[in-house]
Amino acid sequence: MAEANLDPVFLIQRVYLKDVSLEQPNSPEILLNQEQPALDIQLGVNTAPVAEGLFEVSVTATIHTKIADKTVFLVEAKQAGIFEIRNIEGDQLGAILGIACPQIVYPYLRGNVADVIQRGGFPPVHMAEINFQAMYEQQQAQVSAAAPTAPQIIV
Repeated sequence: MAEANLDPVFLIQRVYLKDVSLEQPNSPEILLNQEQPALDIQLGVNTAPVAEGLFEVSVTATIHTKIADKTVFLVEAKQAGIFEIRNIEGDQLGAILGIACPQIVYPYLRGNVADVIQRGGFPPVHMAEINFQAMYEQQQAQVSAAAPTAPQIIV
C-alpha cells in the first residue's frame, strides 16, 4: 500500500499582474507646474484560497501624487501569485501567506509600478523594500487586540 506523501509543499504556480491603472486627471496643465509633488504610497496584502492547496496572494499599491490639492497622477496596481501550499497548518500557513508569498510577489509589483509611471511621462517612483514580517506581526497584534476576551467568572 502506498503511503500518502505528507512532506510540506510550497511551490510558485504563477505570478501575474492582476490590475493596473494610471490616471492623470489634471494633465496637461499640472505638468507645467515645477513644484515638487507630495507622494503618498499605500500597500495592502490579500490572500484567498483558490482550490484545495492553492492560494492567491495579492499585493496592492496605490501611489498618489499631488501638488497642492490637485492630483498629478494616481496609480493603482495589484500584483498576484498563485501558490501551492500543502501539509502546512495553522500559524505556519498564516506566516507563509502573510510573509513569504508577498515577498515573492512584491518585486514584480515594484517593477510594474515604476514602468507604468515612467511610460506615463514621469520619472519612475521606486518603492522601498518592505519588511513583510513586521507588517504581518503588526496585523496579527491588531487582530489579537481586537478579539473579544472571554468573561472571567470570579467565585
